[in-house]
Amino acid sequence: MNSTIKLLRSRPGSDIVGQPVDIWDVVVAERVFADIRHPSGMETIRAGASVSTVRTSIRINRRRDVDASMRVQHGADVYEIRAVLPDEVEGQFMVLVCERIV
Repeated sequence: MNSTIKLLRSRPGSDIVGQPVDIWDVVVAERVFADIRHPSGMETIRAGASVSTVRTSIRINRRRDVDASMRVQHGADVYEIRAVLPDEVEGQFMVLVCERIV
């Protein structure tokens, strides 16, 4: 595990004109080490514009406070967690199936 990530959880908030928005806060204070892999990328056309989707697999030590409603931040990149899977090999890890937010 050669990368460090931040785990983010949303909470309701409002912007400067009072409209409701999600505010993303860091959940875990300590450093979370991860192995980040980009097994596939997909490019599609939506509303006449090209959209790039990067699917990513992030392996971390098993935690009880991670779920699919959260996000992962690695440097400037932010990923939406789509699924949380157990690592079948050793059981001490978990795999976060993610998509990068572009």
